[in-house]
Amino acid sequence: MDQESIVYGVIRDVPSSSSHELARFRLTNCNAILELGEVDMQPALLTSMFSLPSDELLSGTYQTQVIHFAASYKAVEYEWERWMSKFELLLTQMYWVSATVHLETELNGKHTFNWDATGSHHRPGDAALSVRCEWEHDVSFRYAAS
Repeated sequence: MDQESIVYGVIRDVPSSSSHELARFRLTNCNAILELGEVDMQPALLTSMFSLPSDELLSGTYQTQVIHFAASYKAVEYEWERWMSKFELLLTQMYWVSATVHLETELNGKHTFNWDATGSHHRPGDAALSVRCEWEHDVSFRYAAS
C-alpha cells in the first residue's frame, strides 16, 4: 500500500465588534476559499477541503469563525513546499489571527505549522508570512531479552 499523508488544520478569523467589518472580513475569506475551485494540480488545495461555519452562535461561531480543513494525500511530504506555497498564497488573501496545519506522515512523523498575524490580525496583501514548525517523531523499537 502507498504512503498516506493526512493534512488538517484551522484558520481563525478576526473577531470584531463591528458587524459591517465582520461581514466584510468573512465575505473576503469565503471568496478566497471558493476561488480555489475543485480542480488543481497535485498537491491539490481545493474548496471542498474547507468548511466555513455559519455566523449563527448555535452553529459553532461565538466570536471567532473557525475555518477548518482536511485532506488525505499520497505522500504529500515529497511535494510539501508546493503545498505550503499554495496554502500561504491563500492566507495572503484572507483576514485571520492565526492558522495551524498538521501534517501526519507514515515515515516522517507529525509536523505542526503555525502562522500568527503580526499586530492584531493579518489583512489581505500584508507583508510576508512567518511560519513555525514543530516536529514529533515516534520511534519504536523492540528490546529482545537474551
